Amino acid sequence: MPETSNLNIAVIGAGPGGYAAAFLAADLGMNVTLIDPELNPGGVCLYRGCIPSKALLHVAELIEESHQAKDWGVEFAAPKIDLDRLRSFKENVVKKLTGGLGVLSKQRKVHYVQGRAAFENSTTLKVSKVDGSQESLTFDRIVIATGSRPAVVPTLKLETPRIMDSSGALDLPDTPGSLLVVGGGYIGLELGSVYAALGTRVTVVEMLPGLLPGADRDLVLPLHKRLEKMFESVLLNTTVASVKDEGNSIRATLKAQDGTTQEKVFDRVLVSVGRKPNSEIPGLDNTQVKVGSKGFLEVNKQLQTHDPSIYAIGDVVGEPMLAHKASHEGRVAVEAIAGHKVAFEPNAIPAVVFTDPEVAWCGLTETQAQKDNREIKVAKFPWAASGRAITLDRPEGMTKLIIDPQTERILGVGIVGAGAGELIAEGVLAIEMGALAKDVALTIHPHPTLSETVMESAEVFYGTSTHIYRPKRQ
Repeated sequence: MPETSNLNIAVIGAGPGGYAAAFLAADLGMNVTLIDPELNPGGVCLYRGCIPSKALLHVAELIEESHQAKDWGVEFAAPKIDLDRLRSFKENVVKKLTGGLGVLSKQRKVHYVQGRAAFENSTTLKVSKVDGSQESLTFDRIVIATGSRPAVVPTLKLETPRIMDSSGALDLPDTPGSLLVVGGGYIGLELGSVYAALGTRVTVVEMLPGLLPGADRDLVLPLHKRLEKMFESVLLNTTVASVKDEGNSIRATLKAQDGTTQEKVFDRVLVSVGRKPNSEIPGLDNTQVKVGSKGFLEVNKQLQTHDPSIYAIGDVVGEPMLAHKASHEGRVAVEAIAGHKVAFEPNAIPAVVFTDPEVAWCGLTETQAQKDNREIKVAKFPWAASGRAITLDRPEGMTKLIIDPQTERILGVGIVGAGAGELIAEGVLAIEMGALAKDVALTIHPHPTLSETVMESAEVFYGTSTHIYRPKRQ
């Protein structure tokens, strides 16, 4: 294997996985080429996903809190929504972050190529640049980080801008009077929340019996209750049988599990039924890379494909399709290329749904433990007993720990409530460090904070929570 400083590395795709890989490779002294169609690094996450959606969700939360403020004796006039300025705010956030990544790329002397790559063989790429030129480049190692795209439902495919995917919805074309959200996963609920806050009547349709499939039901319940007040309707066990373009609206036929149907008319439809990996890379069949049955590229724990010269990371290699997972995979792949003894085998990957309230979990879920017939103990602390939650007037939250009854080791953490996405990091650290419930219980947390709920959940496990009374068993 060549010396690290002489390695020529190509990274295809400049999302959170790709640019993390490219930047670390440069830091380790490699010669790095980063290839992406966008002007600067950032990928879907920064341009059309995580970042713009969070900017809009922040505004949505502010609007919702302004409505709630009347309960505290403070009343505001009805908000005036300037879509152009809101769109500009979101776009400026994206430009600031992607521009910053462009600067970091230059500082690290990463050769950034704006274009698309195709494989000529395992080590040679033909790059088609946005200026229309092409060139063939040869590398020692190539990292595929091409990400994913919104899944398409054939029955919902109409040539009309009134049917949007997540990217189209983030463009905020207007504030529709009514919006049908197809899919009750995190993307649909987050964007549905934004449009509802802006004044749109939102209907969510989910084919399964509950929102956020995969999350524990007790974590979803507080969110479901709040969304039922915010949205016009939440229809579970329901599918969209067909859609019809009526010019100024979309007529949708909704089919319930019992076979009954109803027709409703909407100004716009948002299809958010998951994502598909971008594994159809031109020329990939000229390599030894193998594609699995679901379209994911097959890799080992070092993120190396069946082709020794090619690595793959992020959404294109499998679930969960999360930016932070891709970033860590990118770093592992580069360290493996550098000859370090590494493997991607995390004990916990946090999942966060940035709705209001937020829902977050990591490690073993209660649902998965039940499926596996695994014995666990669950310790829950309700936020109705949290001083900080009460001061925020957000007592609907809950923090819970999934604990091994024999070792008392923390196996999983689940949180629903304001700021759950920030709080979950402590749970990830506890799981990765092999912490016991006693370790968390004995760790002094600041008061009054929501972080205390993690400590008090551990105290609940021992029956010694200060703010919950549990009578001793006789």
